[in-house]
Amino acid sequence: MTDSILGAVHETARGLHRAGAMNKRTLRDFDALCLPEVKQFNAAQIKRIRARSQASQAVFAAYLNTSLSTVQKWERGEKHPNGPSLKLLNIIDAKGIDALV
Repeated sequence: MTDSILGAVHETARGLHRAGAMNKRTLRDFDALCLPEVKQFNAAQIKRIRARSQASQAVFAAYLNTSLSTVQKWERGEKHPNGPSLKLLNIIDAKGIDALV
């Protein structure tokens, strides 16, 4: 429900911009506020996401454009994903691995 309300508010802001009642900078600032939160994942959660994707660690690493050893370290809790890898994990968690194809 929150997503649909936020979507409606965001579409209203775009309409205000098209009508000239909101400048481009304000719209960009509003866009930035509407970005979904990037969740952090622990080792067990990363392993669960990979298992749900039915991918080996090597294949999962290829989807994320990272190394096999990095995925292994994430799943052992020795390293934590960040930056683009973390964003991709969020997408996979929300929409499945096919969202990256």
